[in-house]
Amino acid sequence: MLEGIKAVAFDIDGTMYADWRLHIRMPFYFLRHIWLFFHFGRVRVILRRTAPVADFYEYQARLLAKRLRCSPEEAKEKLRRVCYDGLSRYFESIKPYPYLYETVAAFKSAGLKIGVLSDFPPGQKGPLWGVRDLCDVCIGSEESGALKPSVYPFGILARKLNLSPGEILYVGNSKRYDVGGANSAGMKSAYLQKGIRALFNIPLRQADISFKNYRQLKNIVLQ
Repeated sequence: MLEGIKAVAFDIDGTMYADWRLHIRMPFYFLRHIWLFFHFGRVRVILRRTAPVADFYEYQARLLAKRLRCSPEEAKEKLRRVCYDGLSRYFESIKPYPYLYETVAAFKSAGLKIGVLSDFPPGQKGPLWGVRDLCDVCIGSEESGALKPSVYPFGILARKLNLSPGEILYVGNSKRYDVGGANSAGMKSAYLQKGIRALFNIPLRQADISFKNYRQLKNIVLQ
């Protein structure tokens, strides 16, 4: 087993499933709400540079309300209806990456704790393709009051797992948000290669592990 590791934690979007599987399902939904999604994206950029806040949803709604020129209550309802609950149905038919459940189950059987840390509420994706039942901790960064790559949500994850950051391997697909955030928090990181990196097996030097599929990750961690 990978030396010193007592838990493996995962990002969701783009890590447990391929982004394109979501994008091809919602072009008309996105176009129908393009103005809201544009401003939501700009608000999230601000939030990634913001210190942790006590009520993330309230603060996010206030930032969005200024851009939409509406009340925070109206902005919060738009976010819930369109960006959170409204997207849930698109995940019902999305398939995860091959061997995801097999790999997480193998980690669990080997005595490793399992965690999930996402920038969106995990409940939006339902049972997480069976993975949620294996989780010791399953949180969205919004619950912790900050978005990745802030070290704060990673610290909350470590605290809830009752482990030091150095005992956790964090798995993600973003160099900046997942690998950078985990490394800054003192965790080890595993990077899911895509595109050219996967085709030519080009590792990400900032990550402790680079892998192309989940069986490969399983073998590396449990060897």
